[in-house]
This record gives sequence, structure tokens and C-alpha cells, in this order.
Amino acid sequence: MKKIYIGALTLLAAVTLVACGAKEGEDKASSEDKVIKVAGQAPPMTDVVKVAAEVAKEDGWDVQLVQVNDNVAYNDMVSSKEADASFAQHKPFMEKYNSEKGTDLVAIQPIYDAKVGFYSKDYKSVDEIPEGAKVAIPNDVSNEGRALAILAEQNLITLPEGTGAEGTLKDIVENPKNLEFLQVDLLNLAEAYSEPDVALVYNYPTYISKIGLTPDDALFLEQNIDQRFSIQLVAREDNKDSDKIKALKKAMTSDKVREFLEEEHSATLVPSF
Repeated sequence: MKKIYIGALTLLAAVTLVACGAKEGEDKASSEDKVIKVAGQAPPMTDVVKVAAEVAKEDGWDVQLVQVNDNVAYNDMVSSKEADASFAQHKPFMEKYNSEKGTDLVAIQPIYDAKVGFYSKDYKSVDEIPEGAKVAIPNDVSNEGRALAILAEQNLITLPEGTGAEGTLKDIVENPKNLEFLQVDLLNLAEAYSEPDVALVYNYPTYISKIGLTPDDALFLEQNIDQRFSIQLVAREDNKDSDKIKALKKAMTSDKVREFLEEEHSATLVPSF
């Protein structure tokens, strides 16, 4: 009987260890499944993610920001499933990435509209811009069209009727001042501002802030906001309806995020939710 009793205790202990191990594994898996990785590139996008993380934490989610240094890495991370979502771009830029890479990124929710426009170190009004002035615009199609649309609003160029922000340099119908266009990577446009022969530079608040400027310093800003260019929460086709993305969307459209945008960044953007 003593041997049977000892054997029973040993079996019970083994079962208990297995059960405990299984529970620890489940707890670990459950904890890991509550992690939402969000790729971002620069403030204020990265700051928004941090505020949203505070909100999501109240519901048991751990939102982790993965900060990158360029305008490709955050999309690469989401498409390769290294990150669950990104917050760094507008929908046309995302669509351009999809068409080039054959990926299936999806715009989930617009969060804010940046105040974009043109800056000049030399001129104080549109009328002062001289014949043959050099104008620096983005070299990617999605941002190029938006920049040209803003120039058209100021009657510096004419685009075909109905072109909107879809235009390219080839579409310009009239260029009365014979402006010369320089196509520059978006991340390098702030540096173009300091070039002695550049009269106008297109830019976002995020990038022009590197040289101490804000939208208040712009020669002119976009007049008609096109919400296709809202900075978006982006995920993949295969996870767009997941609990993680739903929780992230809820946090990023919370009152706390709206208050942050309005109180801390009203000079540079407008909430779009």
C-alpha cells in the first residue's frame, strides 16, 4: 500500500507540474497576444502612437512603437508581419507602395490632416516670385500631385480641369512664370530650403520643423484639404478585422488622442476623426 500511495503522489505531482506548465504557457501566449506593434517614422505620428498606447493599456493591450528612419521601412515591417500596423503616411503613398511591391496594405482610419504648403526664404508674397524661379517639390507621384494642386490654387500654374491632386509635371497646361521644378526626396526637402537658388519649397510640418519653421512661416498653405491625404492608421488585408487592429483604432480615435492633437499640434494639423 505504501508503494501505491507514493506512486499516486508522484503521478499527482507530475500532473500538477504539467498543468502548471500548460497554464504558464497559456498565460505567456495570452500576454504576447496582447502586444500590438506599430511602426512609425517621426513626430507627431510617433507621439500619437504613444498617447494611444496609454489609452489601449486601460483595456489590457500593450501598444509598442517601433520607430524607423525612412519612408519605406514602416511599410516593409507591416507587409512582412514584423509589425501589426503603421502610422506614418497618407493613403495615396500607401497605394503607391502596394503597386510597386505587390503588397496588400490597407488604410484603416484617417487620424489627422497636416497643414502642408510652400515655404520661401526670399519672398513674402506670390506676386514677388520671379520669372524662372526654382521650385522644389516631392519626387514621389502621390506627393507631387498634391504639391502641383497647391501651386494651381495660387494660379502659379494651370492644370487640366478636374485634375485635382492627380497631376504630374507633364500635365501642366500653363506655367506663366516659367517655373523650374526640382524633384527632391520628401525627407530632403527641408535641406532644399537653404539652397541659394531655390525660391519655393513644398513641405510637411513634420519635416520643415527640422529647420525651425512651422506652417505659420509658409508663404502659402493648401486651401482645399483633400482627406485622401489624411495621415492614416495602416494594417494588412489579413489582419484589418483582427481584435488588435480594432483595439488600436479605438485607442487612436479616442478623446485623449483628439485632445492631444488639438492642444499640442493645432498649429500644424487638424484632427480628421
